[in-house]
Amino acid sequence: MFTKISAFFLLAFALASCTSKQATDTNDAVTKNDSIKSGGLDCASKFAEAQRMDDILMKANTINPLDAENAIKAFYDFASNCKQDDRAPVFLVKAGQVAQSIRKFTQAQAYFQKCIDDFPNFKSRGAAMFLLAQLYDDPSILNNENEASTLYHQIIREYPQTSFANDAKAAIQNLGKSDEELVKEFLKKNK
Repeated sequence: MFTKISAFFLLAFALASCTSKQATDTNDAVTKNDSIKSGGLDCASKFAEAQRMDDILMKANTINPLDAENAIKAFYDFASNCKQDDRAPVFLVKAGQVAQSIRKFTQAQAYFQKCIDDFPNFKSRGAAMFLLAQLYDDPSILNNENEASTLYHQIIREYPQTSFANDAKAAIQNLGKSDEELVKEFLKKNK
């Protein structure tokens, strides 16, 4: 199950980074007046720091725990102080992903939940929900199948035409199964 999380983490991190790259390009073109409208110069500086830390993490071959902690702080600082900015929920998801990568699962849980709760219109809210569900689903992480099931069903209900809904359906079928049981089922299907 942890390998599914790792694979999804990499995919989601790459997608969020693409969004961040577009945001950087957009930010470069923002005038001072636009910056003031979107939260002032303070938000512009908070975004610049979050982007700087994101760039450091993206260039690294391995995650340096100090860089990860600094990135989490910068991501959360921007997201919580500049909620009116469309990029705020992206950085909450990134904070959760980085926390997860350094095995701070409760912290990751809090960031994903905050994204879900505070940004109901976020276009990738389903992704945040799926990441949170996987944390609950994994017995070595949060180990709460009931909460995972609730989130998977919510994804199916709220985002029925997405890949996350399809993944949630598959995850529901695998709830409570050990890795050994999953391997046996896979081998049986592929005979």
